[in-house]
Amino acid sequence: MKYVAFFTLSLLLACTSAKKSGQSATSGQPGQLVFDGKLWSSLFQQRAAEYQALCIQAFNIARLRVDEAVQQSPSGKPLAIITDIDETFLDNSPNSVHQALLGKDFDQQAWYEWTAKGSADTLPGALGFFNYAASKHITVFYITNRDEKDRAGTLSNLQKYQFPFSDNEHLIVRQTESSKEERRQKVMANYQVVLMLGDNLADFSSLFDKKTESERAYFVNQVANEFGKRFIVLPNANYGGWEDAIYENKRTWTLAQKDSIIKAKVKGY
Repeated sequence: MKYVAFFTLSLLLACTSAKKSGQSATSGQPGQLVFDGKLWSSLFQQRAAEYQALCIQAFNIARLRVDEAVQQSPSGKPLAIITDIDETFLDNSPNSVHQALLGKDFDQQAWYEWTAKGSADTLPGALGFFNYAASKHITVFYITNRDEKDRAGTLSNLQKYQFPFSDNEHLIVRQTESSKEERRQKVMANYQVVLMLGDNLADFSSLFDKKTESERAYFVNQVANEFGKRFIVLPNANYGGWEDAIYENKRTWTLAQKDSIIKAKVKGY
């Protein structure tokens, strides 16, 4: 079945635009770069052994940091890990593929329908890592920008794979603010947070909340020593703060405008 899906997706990559317009897939239809980009990044996420290796590498490093944390003298607070969910340990690329093949960008209602299924697969190495952390008496908090409408499906998804601490107390969804800083601070008030995991820089610090490309690059250098130590970054070429920054953190661009922005941003020779 995997091979059938692979060839089917490959064919769709080539002809999705052509089906809609009757023209070749290289004719440059409005939004084509957006949709084809989502399909290509999803293909990498679903099929590339290199992607699997990057995930495993991240969780291997996280295990080393857990071992170091439990060997150090206690601070008086119980130990905890804060983790994001989407593209940090659950794979939502099927939603991106579904939308792209319909000729649609991200849509909130379609997202709710996807999360309600509770069927996102786990990233390589993720479940083993969180179970390992829990075996070391480290509490896991899931701080996500999924919202209350996503809660039931998210819990179902976590419990399907028996992720530790998969309950309402440890699943902290977005209420009003997309920034996770206040939610992180509430956990830190009662726990010593030894590790944070995410696919988006805003999963680690408010320094990265809704910043420009240059600001994001500047602050990465400012906290460079944290990466691989307290901050563990998972790969996500599909979406995230990096994409928002390219679009100047605006959600009002048309698909044609997004294509133009992409063309203006990439370097060639």
